[in-house]
Amino acid sequence: MNSEQKNIKTLTGSVVSNKMDKTIAVLVQRTVKHPLYEKYLRRSSKILAHDEHNECSEGDIVTIASCRPLSKKKAWKLLRIVEKAQEI
Repeated sequence: MNSEQKNIKTLTGSVVSNKMDKTIAVLVQRTVKHPLYEKYLRRSSKILAHDEHNECSEGDIVTIASCRPLSKKKAWKLLRIVEKAQEI
């Protein structure tokens, strides 16, 4: 590889669970257009991501990036916390 830069896929979503050790569950929502009725529908995916320092809490808005598989279901890592959740 001579100075080629990899295209790293990134997604933004909200943390729905941080009960695991060094792992967070991120809910990523997207909109898709129905092929026949042309109405926009919301679709969501729950993705497990690696959080090395256990710094995320539920409700945080985070950006995650794809990486090599770290376990059976975990192939994403935490890039940055965009917005912290409001504590009540």
